[in-house]
Amino acid sequence: MGFEVRRGRGVAQGPKKLVRERAEYFRLVDQGYSNRAASRRVGVNERTGREWRNGRPAGRVKRSRPAARKVLLAEASSRFLSEDERIVIADRRRARASIRVIAVELGRSASTVSREIRRNAHPGSGDYRPHAAQARADARRPRPKGGKLAANPELRAVVQGWLGLEWSPEQISRSLRRTYADSPEMQVSHETIYQALYVQGRGELRRELTAALRTGRTYRKPHRRPDQRQPRFTTPMIMISDRPAEVEDRAVPGHWEGDLIIGKDGSSQIGTLVERATRYVLLVHLPGNRDAETVRDALLATAATLPTHLKRSLTWDQGAEMALHHQFSLAADLPVYFCDPHSPWQRGSNENTNGLLRQYFPKGTDLSVHTTDHLAAIAARLNGRPRKTLDWETPAERLAKLLATAS
Repeated sequence: MGFEVRRGRGVAQGPKKLVRERAEYFRLVDQGYSNRAASRRVGVNERTGREWRNGRPAGRVKRSRPAARKVLLAEASSRFLSEDERIVIADRRRARASIRVIAVELGRSASTVSREIRRNAHPGSGDYRPHAAQARADARRPRPKGGKLAANPELRAVVQGWLGLEWSPEQISRSLRRTYADSPEMQVSHETIYQALYVQGRGELRRELTAALRTGRTYRKPHRRPDQRQPRFTTPMIMISDRPAEVEDRAVPGHWEGDLIIGKDGSSQIGTLVERATRYVLLVHLPGNRDAETVRDALLATAATLPTHLKRSLTWDQGAEMALHHQFSLAADLPVYFCDPHSPWQRGSNENTNGLLRQYFPKGTDLSVHTTDHLAAIAARLNGRPRKTLDWETPAERLAKLLATAS
């Protein structure tokens, strides 16, 4: 150790302040030593160590009472663990409570408690001591901090070498953990590598190395949260969460799900409509393209063939082909509801039917060659096929039965 005790044990020191011993004592406590161990290492009585740490008891007034040691920090945010919470963690750990139980009692996530114990436990014994843990957290908190890559030339050289081999930051991070398993100073997260590449002013990695990344971007592209996305269409969408409750139980016919199946090179398409209660299928002829005007007109022509009591709602995904949904809704008197992004299961009947249709319209084929009559024949074939989900009735039979009951 860098500190050597030069006093004999039990020798009175009089009014000496023991400045060096006091500083060494607190250094040891910050590392996780107990009061007894730290006091023995610096050669003072355990009571002296307690007084250095906690202040002199009020009843002892022979000498002026030294102030208790405090870390001068701004009041900690609630997002950080407090010293009281760390005391609870230590007490519950001694009682052998699980991390999840401790997290519930503190109102914190289990990962927060697990990370706290891992980062701030004693580096040697692994014991968790709350006051030492608080001291470590306080010492780690001041900002700004220097970047790890800037402070470690060897680590920076390894990372730059692997980036030059066109490794991704995550591949580099994982490889560092395996290669330098016993050297934490040679390990770094993939996010730190991205920060060193993209954040201006840091200069921790050569900026030209961004060309080795798979995206090749010279700047970072932010990902918006779902609640921050730009509106998909100029006219507000009515989301599936606002769809009438009667749609869910499939008891009332007239609620449809729609989508497009796409052909070779994305240059041809067929519209598909599936009635939720009966799985009855209608195919929409789209021989030209799938711009909003073409899809609107084709859907209007198909909706015109339906009786009024079979036009209750249409659920679609947020594809650009439905940009004129408001015009279709007004002209067809058929409200359109939109699924959440990346949620195809919200149109489950339609997705299932599109899979069945691929038997007749394989992927990678030109769908524009199919005529209106051919599409009607394929729809009739599916509508005449018994379905397990309908107790082995056909969609045509189930639709006829529901219409007869309604009439």
